[in-house]
Amino acid sequence: MEIADLEQVVGIEKHCSPSPWSLKQFQQSLDDSMVLVTAGTIVGFSVVDSILSEAEIHNVAVHPDYQGQGLGSLLLDHVVDCLPPATTKLHLEVRASNFRAIRLYLHKNFIQVGERRDYYKTEYGREDALLMSRSVCTGRE
Repeated sequence: MEIADLEQVVGIEKHCSPSPWSLKQFQQSLDDSMVLVTAGTIVGFSVVDSILSEAEIHNVAVHPDYQGQGLGSLLLDHVVDCLPPATTKLHLEVRASNFRAIRLYLHKNFIQVGERRDYYKTEYGREDALLMSRSVCTGRE
């Protein structure tokens, strides 16, 4: 992700998230980010932070117009492929109501390892976050 991508990334974020990240948050995450481009258009992004043998997906989204085409799966595969070689665990959190994302994460070998009660703000109050993790093959190249 580059500075020139931020306008499109923030636009995708606003379409996908009830509590979107700010432009400043994306600016601060440029070194940990990547974009998914289809036919010259940014259609998705990810923000992943790695420390020692663990990594965490802080934000990931595919524009609603491009969802259901396998692009989220492709993006997650690329995230795993780009992790530092020492990475053995990948973590994320997801809204308990985000059934499409949860289904994708389960398909990508994530398992629920915890829950944060009332973590996300919603229009009607608060919503739980599911904590999910998966092992990362150490033999990947």
